Amino acid sequence: MITAGIIGGAGYTAGELLRILLRHPETEIGFVHSNSHAGQPLHTAHSDLYGDTDALFTDRLSETDVLFLCTGHGKSAEFLAEHALPGHPRIIDLSQDFRLEPVFRTREGKRMEFVYGLPEYRRDGIREAHYIANPGCFATALQLALLPLAHAHLITGEVHVNGITGSTGAGQSFTATSHFSWRNNNISIYKPFTHQHLKEVRRTLEAVAGTSLPEVNFLPVRGDFTRGIFLSAYLPTDKSQDELTALYRNYYDGAAFTFVSDREISLKEVVGTNKCLLRVEKHDNKVLVTSVIDNLLKGASGQAVQNMNLMFGFNEKTGLGLKAIAF
Repeated sequence: MITAGIIGGAGYTAGELLRILLRHPETEIGFVHSNSHAGQPLHTAHSDLYGDTDALFTDRLSETDVLFLCTGHGKSAEFLAEHALPGHPRIIDLSQDFRLEPVFRTREGKRMEFVYGLPEYRRDGIREAHYIANPGCFATALQLALLPLAHAHLITGEVHVNGITGSTGAGQSFTATSHFSWRNNNISIYKPFTHQHLKEVRRTLEAVAGTSLPEVNFLPVRGDFTRGIFLSAYLPTDKSQDELTALYRNYYDGAAFTFVSDREISLKEVVGTNKCLLRVEKHDNKVLVTSVIDNLLKGASGQAVQNMNLMFGFNEKTGLGLKAIAF
């Protein structure tokens, strides 16, 4: 049994972590940190936990085996710079702070080197890691769509990607484009060609391919639903449908949560789970890859627990036997 602590305990990703960890057979909650909710029950921020736990938020730190950083982007490095952590916990950061700049030094001069936590890309490195940088949600869906092609050196032309995400992808803080009146019955493109997750995507794909790659053109879209990512990518190829299907099935053979479907896929098949479903189709001289995940689970907290399981030698699926609601 290991003890987990959560920093930034009132947000969406922390809520998802709590729902998983409270039912994880190898984990107990040590503390849930929140300056704004200190002394209040967890259900004041996560109302569905009423009756599941009597634990309170705290503004104090205590010793744990693993620490999840669920703070906003830029806040994780700030927190580590300002606080001396009790004991020597392993750390899983869900922000973007250490995805591209993995080396961090604390105020005491301690060196932390974060391993990029995409299990389908770096499972063995995660097992040996002390610090993990959890991937971004769009980055997860996009990398899982393209990793087999990069590995086989088949990304030889520009990649075109469209991805639509639910409102929880914007975080819990109120913004003009996240409230119900604006988001409902509405869609819009944001950050075309410049989304921040593209940098980590390119770094991973080029590391796998062993060379520089053509442009990845990405159009992110705000969806009028709560959670999930539906992403499609296409690029030129001379491979046949059978060759492409075999390539993807072989690459993800043995993957705990990533599956290649032989039929059309939809978002509801993965929402509420830690799965990624992929569909590979050949159209004339192009390959179309569809990728669907739950942005809060495989795109955030579920993947963080998957990484924790690997780090501590648990079965990779422990605590993550989650079931989608089809209708």
